[in-house]
Amino acid sequence: MVAGVAGGALADRLRVPHVAGQILAGVLIGHAGLDLFSAETVDGLAVVTEFALGVIAVSIGDHLNIRRMRNAGRRVFLLLLTEATLTPLVVFGVVYAVRGELWLSTLFAAMAISTAPATVIALIKQRRARGVFVKTLSAAVALNNITCVALFEVARLLAGAALAPELTTSLGEVLGQLARQLGGATLVGACGGLLLILVTRHEVGTDRLVAATFVTVIIVAGVALQLGLSVLLSCLALGFTLANGTPGKDELGGAAFENVEVAVLAAFFTLAGMHLEFSLVIPAGVTALALVGGRVVAKLASAGAAMQLAGATRAVRRLLGVALVPQAGVAVGLILLVQRDPALASIAEVFLAVGLTTVMINEIGGSFLTDLALRRSGEAGRARPRLIDFLHEENITSELQAATKEEAIAQLVDLLIDSHHLKVDRDSLLQTVLEREAQASTCLGAGLAVPHGTLDDVPNMLGAMGINREGLAFETPDDAPVHCIILLVTPTAERDRHLEVLASLARAIGQDEAVREALYHARSPAHAYEALNAERADTFNYYLGDV
Repeated sequence: MVAGVAGGALADRLRVPHVAGQILAGVLIGHAGLDLFSAETVDGLAVVTEFALGVIAVSIGDHLNIRRMRNAGRRVFLLLLTEATLTPLVVFGVVYAVRGELWLSTLFAAMAISTAPATVIALIKQRRARGVFVKTLSAAVALNNITCVALFEVARLLAGAALAPELTTSLGEVLGQLARQLGGATLVGACGGLLLILVTRHEVGTDRLVAATFVTVIIVAGVALQLGLSVLLSCLALGFTLANGTPGKDELGGAAFENVEVAVLAAFFTLAGMHLEFSLVIPAGVTALALVGGRVVAKLASAGAAMQLAGATRAVRRLLGVALVPQAGVAVGLILLVQRDPALASIAEVFLAVGLTTVMINEIGGSFLTDLALRRSGEAGRARPRLIDFLHEENITSELQAATKEEAIAQLVDLLIDSHHLKVDRDSLLQTVLEREAQASTCLGAGLAVPHGTLDDVPNMLGAMGINREGLAFETPDDAPVHCIILLVTPTAERDRHLEVLASLARAIGQDEAVREALYHARSPAHAYEALNAERADTFNYYLGDV
């Protein structure tokens, strides 16, 4: 712990990712460096690694909130498709060209899909990043690891059947093993999540909710290990269940670990560094270098193609592939799986040498690439409260169509209730907005309308936005068509903030043509969100309080 925290602090002073400093600290005190601990001692700390992996997986699963992903589905689906096809095809071709071994190439092709979730989560937190890029990256990491484990299991079972048919079972039993691994892990995590939701359904105390989450992660990880299932997949399922089953309780899920995650991650990466073996680099030779290069090219190509087809924002198109390069815990687990499989004994030694070498290079080098991508995306430092913090991609539609202003408001009320998962009376909320609109039109001119209502059943201001690129022919002060309607709903106690937001939007959009054009011609909710959160928008969507 001391070495990991010190390594992270030194890395921070050198302006490099904490992850790299923690891994190198582990290398320094581990077998490859000062060799301060015996192999038995390091192996005995495996429980720390498993718990850390469980915490990380819950945090990743927390990003698969279906409600928050409503406008990101096309991006995530296309990326999942290209990661499951293009990435393994490219890596298979490269490794097969170097080694000429079919099943070795197949296993490395499947393993190449994985991205280190711990590294990505750690860097997002270090850079305090938030936005469309981060949301896409987090979902991609969760889904490509699930895909990797599934395809690797298929590849491993097929390779075993081909290389040692006398040790393998029938195709039906092979498929049964695959179903058990994937289905069993999902079931363990989902059952753990549902049980936690049930036990805490009447509990509101933060301390007890956090403690219950800790206990559940330990139990789910322990049960998965006892049953020979993936801790990562089980805890991903746990995080997914909590994210979608308890939208009002942030203490259940990834947020529960907010105050201890720095220590958990420091331990995880330091232990990872202690396991690294530089003596394997030379034997791995050309194959490892070819695998690293082929995987980087594959990640860039698959992410670039998927985001281009999805019409993603420029930052996501350019940088997502770069951020997906790190590779660690999941890949190491797959390598060890091959070592324990007697049917793969003929390729186990070379798979270990090449696999661990590529993981070492991808993890250390990849952490720098992910860090670079986060900073270049413009989303670093955005995980702070802003004036218009209540509008996210899932609260926006870029296809608003309505014949009347009342119809448009009704559509936005539906979007607001759905995207915020509100349990309120829809007709009553709509009525409060329409009554306010009847008193005085909220069409402000310059293509902007900001209808609003009050609702004391919500703790903070909420909003929904609709964009129409052609413009809606409503009655306005300047006779200009309405391109953007922002519905605001506030509790009575936040009346002052409501007026502040209203004035800020009217001033910025009315006076800044660049912001107005970017917002009114947004091709997707992601583009509209970027327009509201771009650097130029700081003049009206400013940060609240100190950094």
